[in-house]
Amino acid sequence: PDLNATGSGARRAWECGGTGESRELGVSRVWEHRGDRMAPRDTRGAELRGPRVPSATRRQWDGCCGWAVKCRDLSVPLAPQERISQWHDQSSRYSTELRDFKNQVLGMLETAEKEREAMRLEAESAAVRVDRLEREVDYLETQNPAPPCVEVDEMLMEKQVATAKQRKNEKYTKLTDCSDTIASIRAMKILKRFGSTSGLWTKDAAGNSEKIYVFDGTANDTVYVFPRMREFTLFSATRKAARIKLPYPWVGTGHLVYDGHLYYIRQQGPFQVIKFNLANKTVVDSSVFPAEEQIPVFGLSPFTYIELAADEEGLWAIYATKEDEKNICLAKLDPTSLDIEQMWDTPCPRENAEGAFVVCGALHVVYNTRLPSRARVQCVFDVSGTLSPEDASLVYFPKRYGSHSSMKYSPRERQIYAWDDGYQIIYRMEMKKKLEV
Repeated sequence: PDLNATGSGARRAWECGGTGESRELGVSRVWEHRGDRMAPRDTRGAELRGPRVPSATRRQWDGCCGWAVKCRDLSVPLAPQERISQWHDQSSRYSTELRDFKNQVLGMLETAEKEREAMRLEAESAAVRVDRLEREVDYLETQNPAPPCVEVDEMLMEKQVATAKQRKNEKYTKLTDCSDTIASIRAMKILKRFGSTSGLWTKDAAGNSEKIYVFDGTANDTVYVFPRMREFTLFSATRKAARIKLPYPWVGTGHLVYDGHLYYIRQQGPFQVIKFNLANKTVVDSSVFPAEEQIPVFGLSPFTYIELAADEEGLWAIYATKEDEKNICLAKLDPTSLDIEQMWDTPCPRENAEGAFVVCGALHVVYNTRLPSRARVQCVFDVSGTLSPEDASLVYFPKRYGSHSSMKYSPRERQIYAWDDGYQIIYRMEMKKKLEV
């Protein structure tokens, strides 16, 4: 039946599951709710057949008998008071849920903060233990230095007697009176991080220029030039740097700036040494390096085949060949003509070597491990024979980031410009006099 048309009696009967009375056109009827049917009766109690009420409609009704308010029949809208009451109930429920969620989040945050503090304390404790361990290792290294890298020849005395005259004739003639050697690394200064993990930065080893020359990477044709150390240190980008585009690309990190010229390595078949004038930007000279079947000179730096170095005596080339693949070779270069003046086979091994430089005519080879640790000068070869291997100090470099890809000695400043895993570092050295053999 049309419950709205039948009046409030029918609605009360449906809502309450009981009976209700209505008057329609002067006829009094009693409505009874039976399951899914509204059964109208006349006043005499006779049942009148009425249509079934669909179950969906029943679920939409609400009343005193437990039906959900939100499912009330759309034909009978909620009263404003009921809507307000429903809104208040929902708001109260949402507020309770939000308060419970807030308390849960606060508890989780408190737990996370406690765990973070515990982890911080553990990290600090681990750092203290690591520092203590490093100090103990430094002490042990000082008390028990590693033996110098000198090959022992059982027939050494016999060979010395047999070749004394020849050795004397081949003894290197020093060009200067430099008689210093490295005693220790006095200080380390980290300037910045610039460019790739491997590279080279240096000053003019022979001139008075304050310019900084930067070779980023291990193969390129561009050199960055900063006017002074200040500009190189303060600016992170290369916008303050001039760029020199070389006529031939360079390879490795063994290049050198010496007396206004750039000496760099070119690989086109055999290795070439290119002499480039920095003032007029032209190639002055080039020379094929006279060594066959060259191999990387340092075991830990496979990208460098020839390391050019400068010291108080002039220009040097550090290299290695398959003929004596275990050890490093040394050659003295004429900076004007690029001719080889003299060559030596040194006792310094290539294995675990990461760099080298020359100080006062003595080759200093720096060693490390495959997993970078503290680098050290462990092999010294003096071409003049003034410094004996036993008198050469075992020099440790301070703890740093990774491994050296280049180390350039400045004889004018008595310091080393190093490139360490993308960081540009200056090592200041403490010198001492060589002892005569």
